[in-house]
Amino acid sequence: MGLLVDGTWRQDWYETATNDGRFVRPSTSFRNWITADGTSSFAAAPRRYHLYVSYACPWAHRTLIFRTLKGLTDIVSVSVVEPLMGADGWTLAEGADAALGARFLYDVYRAADPAYTGRVTVPVLWDKETGAIVSNESADIIRMFNSAFDAVGAASGDYYPEPLRDDIDALNTRIYDTVNNGVYRAGFATRQAAYDEAVTALFSSLDWLEEQLSRQRYLTGGRLTEADWRLFTTLVRFDSVYHGHFKCNLRRLIDYPNLWAFTRELYQVPGVADTVRLDHIKAHYYGSHPTINPTGIVAKGPLLDFSQPHGRDTRFPALPR
Repeated sequence: MGLLVDGTWRQDWYETATNDGRFVRPSTSFRNWITADGTSSFAAAPRRYHLYVSYACPWAHRTLIFRTLKGLTDIVSVSVVEPLMGADGWTLAEGADAALGARFLYDVYRAADPAYTGRVTVPVLWDKETGAIVSNESADIIRMFNSAFDAVGAASGDYYPEPLRDDIDALNTRIYDTVNNGVYRAGFATRQAAYDEAVTALFSSLDWLEEQLSRQRYLTGGRLTEADWRLFTTLVRFDSVYHGHFKCNLRRLIDYPNLWAFTRELYQVPGVADTVRLDHIKAHYYGSHPTINPTGIVAKGPLLDFSQPHGRDTRFPALPR
């Protein structure tokens, strides 16, 4: 993992010493917005925008899922980086970037701002018309995908409905702090106390989520929302990489019957399985974190079957998406 400093690439791992061994995720830098009515500088339009993602990254995975759910595959083009992150950070295969022809993701950041300073992360939503990064914040990108393109060919479906927004926001806050980012806080911790703090909060939230999903089909009740999808991208990686590689090993996902069934249900939503690439996920995590796994050996297991019947449709009625 590296970063750009005044447009110059540097290899530099996350610094934890000043935070008592705690991993602190940097804030994203580009927070522009696509609007349906064109009131921003970025109007919704077919084939104007290009998405850079990694199949390995849970944050980028969110955007791929929403691109699929909202029928944007012909409206927003995509480039996928290689799974391994080496000395040059996220890398694109020769010819993989139809928007800029970039070989490294930092070239996309420098195209937007030649003097950019900061981490070079996925996802990135690029505007082909103005040559600018719209956003590198996944939470914003999925909100844009949820509604901004509805008038220009997107599929129906609202995953951030007005009556549930307070509940969704509250869930997102807890799940982000303790689960989505919690696995990284455990995995990237460099002191025992920092690890203990993160892993305790993580499993406290997983226990709570298991209880919630024992009483209702989705996190807000009977309707599938953004909060469910934001949780899913961590759960689908949990046993393959977070349990072992990040030492989040008090319990496995499959030890939680409701969370495990919930994960299988979301995996089986049409189109979602195609966004899940466990080969990329395992190759990236085990191969790209030499401070955690210096040998780079990729674990073979575990064997998981996300296509098993989940049974939640017979236990709980679902409302329209």
